[in-house]
Amino acid sequence: MGVTYKYFGAPDGATAARVPISMRPEELGGDELGHGMFTRIKPETMAAMVLTGIEGIPLHRVPPLELVVLHSDYAVVKLPMAVVDPLRGIGEESVGAAAFIWSTVPDRGGPRDAFDVYQLLHEWQDFSHRLHEAGHQPYCLVWP
Repeated sequence: MGVTYKYFGAPDGATAARVPISMRPEELGGDELGHGMFTRIKPETMAAMVLTGIEGIPLHRVPPLELVVLHSDYAVVKLPMAVVDPLRGIGEESVGAAAFIWSTVPDRGGPRDAFDVYQLLHEWQDFSHRLHEAGHQPYCLVWP
């Protein structure tokens, strides 16, 4: 079936670590999750796409994810703010260009169609605005 990723916002690592992992993905909720997003796209892929495709940062300079919790059934990682912050200020032209660039890069299980990537980036833009307004950091809950 594959790994599921739930991106969410939390004010700090301690709050993020208390994400209710015993519930199924569709049942996760609560203010700390900030109406998060479910996807099959790995956080490291998302980080690389935003930072290289939008910010122009070389792939080898993309900062690593920070492990918050590692459990036998799940993990919680923190994404660098540099992954979501750039999305707040870009316009349609930049979103379209980044979507086209990403659609040309082979990614197992990730989006391949430029329009799908474009829609995904708009979801991430909304997510970035919600995180900023709430004063939250970006996290990802990962489980099989």
